[in-house]
Parts: sequence; structure tokens; C-alpha cells
Amino acid sequence: MEIFLIAVACLSVIVTFKLLQKIHKYYSWRQKINEIPGPSARFPVIGMSWEIIKVNQEDRLRWFHKLATRYKNGVFRIWIGTDPVIHLNTPEYAEIMLRSTKHIDKSMIYEYMEPWLGKGLLTSSGEKWFHDRKLITPTFHFGILEDFAEVMVEKAGILNKRLREQVQLHGSKPFDVFTMTGKCALDIICETAMGVNVDAQSEVENEYSQAVERISTDAVDRMMRPWLKLDWIYYHTEMGKQYKAAIETTHRKCTHVIEQKQAERQRRSKIVDATEDADQEIRKKTRRAFLDLLLEASENTVKPLTIEEIREQVNTFMFAGHDTTGALLSWALFCIGNDEKVQNSIHQELDEVFGDSNEPVTTKQVQQLKYLERVIKEVLRLFPSATTVSRSLSEDLQIGPYTAPPGCTLALQIYNIHRDPNHWLNPEQFDPDRFLPENSRGRHPYSWIPFSGGLRNCIGQKFALLEAKIVLAEILRKWRVKSRENHDNIKLYNDIILRPHEGIFMNFYPRSLT
Repeated sequence: MEIFLIAVACLSVIVTFKLLQKIHKYYSWRQKINEIPGPSARFPVIGMSWEIIKVNQEDRLRWFHKLATRYKNGVFRIWIGTDPVIHLNTPEYAEIMLRSTKHIDKSMIYEYMEPWLGKGLLTSSGEKWFHDRKLITPTFHFGILEDFAEVMVEKAGILNKRLREQVQLHGSKPFDVFTMTGKCALDIICETAMGVNVDAQSEVENEYSQAVERISTDAVDRMMRPWLKLDWIYYHTEMGKQYKAAIETTHRKCTHVIEQKQAERQRRSKIVDATEDADQEIRKKTRRAFLDLLLEASENTVKPLTIEEIREQVNTFMFAGHDTTGALLSWALFCIGNDEKVQNSIHQELDEVFGDSNEPVTTKQVQQLKYLERVIKEVLRLFPSATTVSRSLSEDLQIGPYTAPPGCTLALQIYNIHRDPNHWLNPEQFDPDRFLPENSRGRHPYSWIPFSGGLRNCIGQKFALLEAKIVLAEILRKWRVKSRENHDNIKLYNDIILRPHEGIFMNFYPRSLT
């Protein structure tokens, strides 16, 4: 009995010692993080979560921007539950994060997207990310983008028809274009990524589009509620059940398309003699989607992708190329509709390139639209589709005078960096001439990062810019636009992408060339 008591006492001492070690380690880690300036949290367990949640959705982005301006050195930290988030708000600190070849692991919020995106390019890391990036990069060469341009022109034509219908329906009253441009972008990405015409612009409601929007919104809402961090709690809530149903919708749609594509490729390989000439002939006659290119690339690699891995990559491109570009199109129309001088300059350039022709835009003509390109860049400065990108630290990182330890999340505030008065004169003013070569000379390379930067920059940025130029050119060749709201009274909120709280309401007036 005495030996048993001694054993229990020794075990208790060891357990207590180990526990105290962990407590001391956690306390030291927390103290190290708190050396970085930041607001005090009223509640020790949930951090600033409650304070963030209680701010109205439409005021949250401006509230956060105002919070950032309190910390003049460009870095501050907050606690979301027991998770520290270190916010970087200057190009200099952005460069430290984005140029790193070690700190490329995505942060906690991306984990909430994994049920949908799996380990696609956006969420994967390490060897898998390097393998997939190398495999996928060639699918975005210029020749492929030219093929995709045909789809963009076609869907922009449908959007113009829908705009004409709305003008006839509403008369002189403005109407919301945010949903319309989102559906146009969805049409484009579905056909270019999967080779499927979902006809989103012709449907009142689209199941896939609704599912994607719910996934994006719920992921952010969950991040702000640390009590929903555990899956077994989250998936028993109503929000979790709806999120799961949305995931199932997107997976079902994508898997069905992949299986169809694979069956089609197998059928063609049996019918057509598998010679290089015959294969080339098929390619000429068939409009290929990203999925086709992915299947082809995967078949020619030592380690082919599984159906699940292919679905992950396709879903990633559906996510990254849908809402982001749809938002860019709407914010561009909003900015153009608020600046008559800019709009006149766009129309002058369009008239010089197209004259009175009604022929669709070509990629060769798009390359001549230099002023429109500067407009799009300035729109992306003021209204970046993704306002934040974040990383999870696996080792110490020096940020100016502070050391960020492993276990922290780094949040790069693109919205704030793009409005940094130390790098942008009159940062709230819309001025496309900022991007003239002579005005861009000497500018910090990380002061404009709408597509992130470094190793994990957006692989589809050329695709996005081409789509924006084509769709906007097709719209503005036919219309003059006027925004109902201006830059001072438009209300914004952020749920993965930057959205207007109540839509973007515009008037459209038919153009007549004189």
C-alpha cells in the first residue's frame, strides 16, 4: 500500500510538473505575442470576437480600417478566442511575408474552406502545393487564354441583353448590377473551368451560385465565433447544417461533370486513331476547358491526379474565379459611373480602337486598351476583391522590432495597404493615372497586391484581367453608366470578397456614336 501511495505521489508530481511546464510555455508564448501592440480584449477566452461581431456588418470593414490607423508602425495584433492574429498594414511588412519561401502555409480560415476545396492550390502546402502548381501553371499560357476569350465575349453579350431588359423594366430608376455581373462571371468560369454552360444569367436563382455564396459567408462567420471551431459542435448548428448542404451541392455538380469528361475522353480515344495528328485535329474542333487541360496534364505525369484531387482543383478555380471577378466588374462600373471624365476617356479609347464596328472584342484589340487597363488597376487598388490574405507561422518571423512566434496567424491587410498615405497620394481619390509608367516609377512593388504576391500569388490573374477588360469593353461600347451611390456613402462588407451591403445600383443609357 505504501509503495502504491509513493507511486501515485510521484506520478502526481510528474503530471503537475508537465502541466506547469505547458502553462509556463503558453504564458511565455502569449507574452511574446503581446509585445506586439494591439487592443486589449475585454474577455480573456473569446478575445475580440464579441467586439467584432457586434459591429454592424456594413460598418465592420471601415471600423477595422480605422483600428489599423491607430497603429502607426503598420503592425498590430488581436486575439480571436485563443488564436492570435498579427495584422500587417504596410508594403514593407507585406514584402517580408510574401517574399518568404518558408511561410507559405495558409491560415485557419482556409481550413474552414477545406470541406469544399479540399487540398487544392488555395489550401494545400508543402510538396503537394509545389507539385500541383508546377502541373497547373502551363494551363494558363496565352494561347489557352485566347480560347477562353471567346467564352468571355459570348457571356458578355448575354449580360448586355440582360442589362437592356433591366433598362426597359426599370426605366429611369437605377437597378442592382452586383448580382448580374456575378452571374456573368459564374457563366464564364463554369464554361472555362468545367466546360459546362450553366446558363446562370438566364435563371432567376442558381443552385450552384447560391451554394458558393453560402460557403464563403459561413466560413467568415464561423471564424469570428471561436465557440464553433470544433466540427462536432459546428455541424450540429443550423449554420453548420446549411454549410454542409452547400458543400454537397458543389461536390455533386463537379463530380458529375468530371465523370462526364472522363467518359467522353475514353469514348473519343476508342473512336479516333490515337495519332498525334488526329489528337491535334480534335483539339482544334473542341473548345477545351481548364478541366480538359487538367485531365490531359494529369495523364502525362508520373503521378496522375485522382478524381477527388481533380475536383479539388476545379472547385478552387470555381471559387477563386467566380465572386472575385464578378465583384471586380461591379466595382469598376461603380467607379466609372462616379467619374464622368474617366468615362469619357474610356469611351474615347474604345471609339479609337473599335470605331463604329459592332464586331465582338478580340484579344488583339484588348491589348490596345491601355487606359481601360489603368482604370481596372485603380479599381483593384480601392476595391480589391480579396481584402486580406493570411499565413500560419511554423517558426519565428521577424517583423520590424517584433518577433512573431510559431502558432500565430499573419493577416496581410490588402485593403489598408492600398490606402496607405505614405505610398499613395490622396489615397481615397479614384485616379487611373496613378498607373501611368511615369507615375509608377519608384513605387514600392508591394504597395499594389490585389493578386497577392510571391510564391503564392494568384495563378489566374492574367485570366481575371482579360475577363475584366473584355466584359467592360463590351458593356461600355454600348452604354453610358451612372452610379446611384458615391465613394463616400457606399457601404461595404467583407466575407472572403469585398461586397456592397445593399448592391451596386446603376443607371444605363444607350450610347450613340457621333
